[in-house]
Amino acid sequence: MASSLALELNDWDLCVDTSGNIALATEPYAIAQDVASACKTFLGECWYDTTYGIPYLQQVLGQLPSLSVIKALLVGAASTVPGCGNPIVFITSFQDRQLIGQVQFIDNLGQPAVAAIGIPVPIQLADNAGNALFDNAGNALFS
Repeated sequence: MASSLALELNDWDLCVDTSGNIALATEPYAIAQDVASACKTFLGECWYDTTYGIPYLQQVLGQLPSLSVIKALLVGAASTVPGCGNPIVFITSFQDRQLIGQVQFIDNLGQPAVAAIGIPVPIQLADNAGNALFDNAGNALFS
């Protein structure tokens, strides 16, 4: 059974257990947390493996990638997490230059699981034809 250091949900920082020790997350939550972490990791950010992460600086921030490109990058990142099978990305809103959504996947026990994600994106998102995907209030312009 896999475990991971537990991260506080609001700050994404380490948290402690009731004994004051660094808390551990266990399956199935550990896998969902690891998927969310993989989706937040910038390419080159991990000093132990600089090939790990999403190329936010190279392909997302300062660019106008299509939603399908962003989803593909997130699926690729989620797929690197052991225990995450068949990830599917759903985007629910765009607020404060951040896409909010979830990655749904099948865990290593064959059970459906969900990882919440919030990733930085350009001010404006467009589809492959250049049409806006969200209005100024962050409401999706598609169904």
